[in-house]
Amino acid sequence: MGKFSSKEEFMYLRIRNVCGLLGVILPWLALFSAGIAPHPSKEWWYSISCTYYQSPAMVGVLVPAAIVLIAYVAYDKWDSILTSLSGIFGLCIVLFPCKVSWIAAGTRVGFFQVPMEISHIVHSVSAALFFITIALNSLLLFTKSGPVMTERKKIRNRIYRICGIGMLAGEVVFAIVMLCGAPKWSVMIIEIVLLHLFGLSWLVKGEAFPFLNDTKEDKAAEMKRKQLTDTIN
Repeated sequence: MGKFSSKEEFMYLRIRNVCGLLGVILPWLALFSAGIAPHPSKEWWYSISCTYYQSPAMVGVLVPAAIVLIAYVAYDKWDSILTSLSGIFGLCIVLFPCKVSWIAAGTRVGFFQVPMEISHIVHSVSAALFFITIALNSLLLFTKSGPVMTERKKIRNRIYRICGIGMLAGEVVFAIVMLCGAPKWSVMIIEIVLLHLFGLSWLVKGEAFPFLNDTKEDKAAEMKRKQLTDTIN
């Protein structure tokens, strides 16, 4: 990740990398942990949310990620608002678990012990809003730039847009899957893709990939090019 100009900058990068890493490992850790537990139904792996009832992995990963997002104070006010909202929605995903076929209807579940059907509604809405806010963050805020736009920053912006549009498209596909009665296991595939897009966006923002990061030479060259352009104009 290179050298940092201040401890504060290092802290921001570290937080972003932690969030990104948690997003990437969540589906695989949840699947592995639930996979080695006794299976009450063949549908245990149909979504990451279903693993809540078999393994603490989802709670153990999503809760820290949500708390980090809520506490995250960014350079931009709207960045802070969006990340805090996404953290709140992420926390609600855990506090209000989804419904599953192997638990009787009306059973009280989750932190607030509400009927499973009500909990499922809050869970589904929270999950949708979580990815929408994360996508907007990637599309509208991560792509912001200072007076100098290096070639590597342009590449990073393309990645942010791909991740943001991919997450929004994933939400649309998810809705179509639910309406069309597609195989239930398709939900798991969509969730894995969404979480990897989320993770990639935050890892890039956290400068986890050195070949995508600006160097001093890049910034200096772009500044000279901008000054020359301004002079000609």
